[in-house]
Parts: sequence; structure tokens; C-alpha cells
Amino acid sequence: MTRLPQGAETALEPVRRALQQEAETTVARSDAEARQQAADLLGRAQAEADTIHRTAQREGAEAARAEAVASSARARRQARRTVLAEQEHLRSLLAQQVQEQVREVRRDPRYPQILRRLTAQADRILGPMASVTESHKGGVIGTAGSRRLDLSLSTLAEQALEDHAGEVRRLWHDA
Repeated sequence: MTRLPQGAETALEPVRRALQQEAETTVARSDAEARQQAADLLGRAQAEADTIHRTAQREGAEAARAEAVASSARARRQARRTVLAEQEHLRSLLAQQVQEQVREVRRDPRYPQILRRLTAQADRILGPMASVTESHKGGVIGTAGSRRLDLSLSTLAEQALEDHAGEVRRLWHDA
């Protein structure tokens, strides 16, 4: 390496200061640009995070509403099944009570009169040539050729329950 002549260092001092000043200015400018880029990047990242957060909140709220609707529908269906099951149970109890009452009719002193009326009904429907016999369930069974008429007490009771099913259903709605 060559040495600078004497006095050259003093002569180069303004150049050295100018280079150092320019280097400091460049560093300051680079630092300012880097800080600006970092701030811009942070700003964009924050904006994107805010957008993601709002989207997640909206989607979460929509999912919660959808789940609430589905849960409510499930609860309504379950409640309806429970109501229908209870109504069927009560209808079954009513049918059972009616059949128990039907068995008691055979012990009623008016039962022979009931048999005569049912026999007359079978004759009217099937004709005078019909064969009418007492049913083991109480009441009568009539036959005429291939035609059969079941006027047994249990069948009549079932038919009466069916005929009055609308009234029974109204009990559920009036309650």
C-alpha cells in the first residue's frame, strides 16, 4: 500500500466529511424508507387482519344463527314427537277403557234387548235370509252368502272411537 504524501490527509478532510455526510444521509434515507415500508407493511397486515376478523365474526354469527335455527327445529320436532306419543298413549288408554266398558255391557240386564236390536239391524242390512249369531265378543255377526256384517260390541266400540276421532283430537287443541 502506498502512503499518502504529507498534508494530503488535511486536504482530503473535506472529501472525507462529504463522503461521511452523504453516507449518513443515505443511511438516514434508507432507514426512513425501511421504517415507511415497515409501517406500510404493518398497516396492510393490520387491515388484512381486521378484514379476516370481521369475516370470521360474520361467518361465526351466521353459523350460530344457522345452528340456532337447526337446534330450534330439532327441539320443535322432538316436542311434536313427545306430544304425538302422549296423545297416542292417551288415545290407547281411552280405547282400552272403552273395551273394558264393552265387556261390562254383557253383564247389563239390558243386554238381551241390545242383542235383539243388533239382530234386527243385521236382518235389515243383509236381508231376512241372513244368518245371525251371537259373537263371543258380545253383539252379533251376520252372514248372507259371501257378505259378512260384524256387529260385535268390540267392533262397534272401535268404530265409535273412529267416528269420534275428530272430537278426541279437539281435546288436544282445546287444552
